[in-house]
Amino acid sequence: MVYAILLVAWGIVVGWQAVEHHRVKDAAQSALVHRARDITSTLGMVMKAQRRFVPQERMESALQELVKSDELISIAIMSAAGRVIASAGVPIDPGTGGTMEIGEHWGRDSMTLVYPFNLGENVSREGEPNQPSVIVPRREPGTVSDGDRPGGPRPPRRPHPGEGSTNFTNVEEMGPPPFREGDGRGRPPGERERGWPFRPSFRMSDEEYKTLIEKQGSQGFVIVMSTQSIRAASIQDLWVRWLIGCFSAASALGLGVAWRTFEKSSELQMRLLRASQLNTHLKEMNLAAAGLAHETRNPLNIIRGLSQILAKEPNASSDVRAKSTEIADEVDRVSSQLNEFINYSKPREVRRTSVALSTVIGDVARALQSDLEDKSIQLNRLEEEMTIDADQQMLRQLLFNLLINAIQAVSAQGEISIVTKKINSVEAQLEFRDNGPGVAPEHRAEVFRPYFTTRTSGTGLGLAVVQQIVSAHGWDINCLPNDGQGTVFRVSRIKRLSK
Repeated sequence: MVYAILLVAWGIVVGWQAVEHHRVKDAAQSALVHRARDITSTLGMVMKAQRRFVPQERMESALQELVKSDELISIAIMSAAGRVIASAGVPIDPGTGGTMEIGEHWGRDSMTLVYPFNLGENVSREGEPNQPSVIVPRREPGTVSDGDRPGGPRPPRRPHPGEGSTNFTNVEEMGPPPFREGDGRGRPPGERERGWPFRPSFRMSDEEYKTLIEKQGSQGFVIVMSTQSIRAASIQDLWVRWLIGCFSAASALGLGVAWRTFEKSSELQMRLLRASQLNTHLKEMNLAAAGLAHETRNPLNIIRGLSQILAKEPNASSDVRAKSTEIADEVDRVSSQLNEFINYSKPREVRRTSVALSTVIGDVARALQSDLEDKSIQLNRLEEEMTIDADQQMLRQLLFNLLINAIQAVSAQGEISIVTKKINSVEAQLEFRDNGPGVAPEHRAEVFRPYFTTRTSGTGLGLAVVQQIVSAHGWDINCLPNDGQGTVFRVSRIKRLSK
């Protein structure tokens, strides 16, 4: 359940980052659309502030200044007929304004906004209806604005008094004349109510003026904006969201590993607690068994003494004496096993001191000299003088058990070698070698287990005690085959104190 909760939490974080990324992308697109609309709105306000007729070159010059930015690709002013009447930047398909719906159209590298020209109030402050600005195209002098006019081109109009000289040669280029009532060149006041108060010429009919407005009147904008800024912002935000997702995945994974470690740690703590309780129980049982063994030796000693008394009775028969001797021998065997059990059950508390290794080996060899002579065993000592860090009593017990084990393993007139050598400046090694029958390979790891023995008369606790002493000192012991015949017991990692 914990892993499922972590997975769901990670999924929520990833989903949240995906939603936030789309929100950032939508915000960037909305900002780009607002900038495009601000441009067209500002341009529309400027056109409203100008006179009704605007030369194309002047308008395109102003548009060219707008497209100098990296974000604006192209801009065009469209007429009601769908014609491009003024543009700047990358050319726009003339049919775009007529075929594309009003609004934004998104492409891979650009956004196209089709926006109608906002004429504002339907009636101006002077009470005249607002009309779109007319973009007057470029023409050579002497041409007319409407080649299809019946009767051929009109002659150029003379300037009005006070207007000064002009280069415009036709009425469309000149723009509307000033309206003066009663001067013979304007229309009567009633004509102003027809809705066409500003005409480029008093000789242009209403139908001609409507056609001019349809062809050259500004009715909308087409603006193309680059989406490079949106892509850059989207990629940058995507990297941030990806990093957040990776960090959340790493956090979920770390929490999962931590929970698994916590579970294992709790399980290990419970196992350690149970092991500690079992160990305490075993210690108590060990102490109880050791006490029982100790108390058993007293009646055994009494039995041994009584059997010896019976064997010495002058009136005792030979059969009684033989049975008494057997009782004494069995008591000695059981007492020996009890002594080894008590020795094995003792807690091993190491009291380290500086010990001369050769001196302790000599003491143990002298203690077992009679056993060596009984079997005519040759003892070879190949020693290097050194002082080691060890508990002297435990070391003596270790050497005694290893030597007595070798004496019991070899046959009469056998050979035992005790070898000590320096491994390096801080480490020494001790070996007991014999030429006995050796230990089978499958038994070499088991000879140190309690009560394991290959001899009928053995108790199986001598080498177990050796293993206890070695472990208490932090040493290592191994049972290895001897070259040719026999066994080698090697004690390594013995700490040296001096040469």
